[in-house]
Amino acid sequence: MVSLFSFIGEIVEPKSFAGLFGAAPSIALASLGLTIVSRGAANAAIECRSMLIGAVAFGCYSATVTRLLARWRMPAMRAAIGALGVWFAVAYGLWFLVLD
Repeated sequence: MVSLFSFIGEIVEPKSFAGLFGAAPSIALASLGLTIVSRGAANAAIECRSMLIGAVAFGCYSATVTRLLARWRMPAMRAAIGALGVWFAVAYGLWFLVLD
């Protein structure tokens, strides 16, 4: 899996995305492997759900920042900081939905 994501990182343009495809999946897989060995599959399942929720929340955050930058011509720092509320709302909202 790590090799596959590294390969995707090499063929994707622009090259600034290569780090996303090369590092993030490797760290996630290593983290899950260590969790399974040290704490069992049940804790790894919780960690997996948390990673998925974080990814969805980050996607919503990114879409919000993009919208603020493109449509409203907001300065990058203001857009990035202003959209943090979206990330928190989505992350915590999904987490509470999953827990119930």
